[in-house]
Amino acid sequence: MATEKAEDMQDYNAPPLNPLPWVVWLLALPMMAMELVVSMAEAGFVGGVEGAGWRVQALTMFAFSPDMLRKMVELGTYPPEHLYRILTFPFVHGNTMHAVFVVVMLLALGKAVGSIFRWWAVIVIFFGAAVVGAVVYSMTLPNQHAALFGGYPAVYGLIGGFTFLLWVGLAATGANRFRAFGLIGFLLAAQLLFGLLFGGGQEWVADLSGFAFGFLASFVVSPGGYSRVLAKIRTR
Repeated sequence: MATEKAEDMQDYNAPPLNPLPWVVWLLALPMMAMELVVSMAEAGFVGGVEGAGWRVQALTMFAFSPDMLRKMVELGTYPPEHLYRILTFPFVHGNTMHAVFVVVMLLALGKAVGSIFRWWAVIVIFFGAAVVGAVVYSMTLPNQHAALFGGYPAVYGLIGGFTFLLWVGLAATGANRFRAFGLIGFLLAAQLLFGLLFGGGQEWVADLSGFAFGFLASFVVSPGGYSRVLAKIRTR
């Protein structure tokens, strides 16, 4: 009886939602704050007449320009006042739905990856995927001039980390490891379908590059890192 009462008390004291790692909130809150401000401005609640243009101003300040990167590479100079955009573009979005989808994915995947990976590993994967996605987007698509913005390339990096966890789990049980890539396959197929139906650019190149970085980086930054994976390979 005493044990049952203790268990009941423990259930009542449990948080209603599973707590997220603090590093996930560190990444999600700036996105949420940015979108809240520009959405309220567009609705006329803040900023007055000028508030209607705050989203455009935010994109102008923080979005990433592939033309700018190509020019920097051509000149061999990388001024910080332009280079910072490669880290800020994941935090600005084209509209509210864009931001909502990114934040939801970030919270879900951040919970899965951040519960196992160290906080610094989550940051490395998030920003590393953004950087790699932006660079590949710029350098492999020379005729692409559209600015890159939104958190999908960074979030796809976390999808890569999540895929790594599935890959290791399936390998440990002797199951088909390629099943781990089902999520990224579904997302890319859905993205292609939406692009065909409603039109879209080639941002999927940045997303896929971010995923590849997240998956490969997980071999190094995951708990145990490369040595654990190497030990698994040697024991096959």
